[in-house]
Amino acid sequence: MIEDLQIDGTIRPGFEEVREEFETNFRERGDVGASLAVYVRGELVVDLWGGIADPATGRPWERGTVGLVYSATKGATAVLVNCLAEQGVLDPDAPVSRYWPEFAAEGKDRITVAQLLSHQAGLPVPSEPLTRDELLAGTPVVEVLARQKPMWEPGSAHGYHALTFGWLVGELVSRATGRSLGTVFADEIAGPLGLDFWIGLPADRVGSVAPLIDGVPDPNALDAITDPDVKERALKVVAAMSDPSSMFSRALSTNGALPTPHAETWNAPSVYAAELPAANGITNARSLARLYAACVGEVDGRRVLSEAALARARVEQVRGPDGVTIGESRFGIGFQLSTQAAPLLGEGSFGHAGAGGALGFGDVGSEVGFGYVQNQLGASLTGEPRTAAVIDALRRALA
Repeated sequence: MIEDLQIDGTIRPGFEEVREEFETNFRERGDVGASLAVYVRGELVVDLWGGIADPATGRPWERGTVGLVYSATKGATAVLVNCLAEQGVLDPDAPVSRYWPEFAAEGKDRITVAQLLSHQAGLPVPSEPLTRDELLAGTPVVEVLARQKPMWEPGSAHGYHALTFGWLVGELVSRATGRSLGTVFADEIAGPLGLDFWIGLPADRVGSVAPLIDGVPDPNALDAITDPDVKERALKVVAAMSDPSSMFSRALSTNGALPTPHAETWNAPSVYAAELPAANGITNARSLARLYAACVGEVDGRRVLSEAALARARVEQVRGPDGVTIGESRFGIGFQLSTQAAPLLGEGSFGHAGAGGALGFGDVGSEVGFGYVQNQLGASLTGEPRTAAVIDALRRALA
């Protein structure tokens, strides 16, 4: 808990309980520094930040502070790909090899763009050893993924491509546009919307980043789980995390070269600067919320996805047991969709969570854009209590 907690920002009347839960995250749920934002029908109704951005120096979390959001980056990548699809630059039903001919090797010629975006390609881990420098460079891992054989029949199952998603989709976008994904995102999305959101951070922005803080697992967490099904899954996850040879560990760490989540690894300026469209987006809650608000409606006269494009992006591509993360997952074209374990606001919700707590999503029915960014990495085995509490309060406020 932080002594003398300072929460800054604004809320609209009716959203007081959302602020209360945000403060409770610091007092009872372990937050150190964080930001929270909510748009409703194009209006910013919650814009809060507080705590400490950098415990090593005591630097406070300020309005312009940003943080690395891990897989919440995938949501931004999905927005971009679906935007390019609406422009006719990419066709979700077309084979990836139409844009990237080398990808057709080893029976991958029929994998579609939609399958790639919904974790069905069978490429969650590179088949050849790669160093961290090679992963950050991008090209070496892209070449390995292009020539390797899928680990399962593409389209027959799905398994979370925790980090390879970014290199695969990044190369797809690069081949289709002639520009890197980070550049296209800046030109097509972040710039026009006025977002503080980078996939490949400029060097002059490093000073505004709140370094990640490793989570501390609760040794009594398993004992506290009473639901037998939830406990069984948690036991399997713990076992997979403890086994470096498991698909879970290999996918989350890229065979050990890029451990995720891991504060020391991901706080490096070289990691900030690389373009890892699966995991190294750097932003704040306001920009995450604004991004999704511009998907479900207009924000200051701008909308990034039409109703038709968003409806197509939200069509369920896969649902069920995930071959990598063990539990149930459900995906549209790049977006995580609502599940029993992570309901968000309901069936109209779409977005993406990040390891350790970050979350961005939109909700069609309520026209909500939501963003939460923090530096303290969570270590819960049964979901993220900080965002769950805030979303519950938001649901009540909207009702």
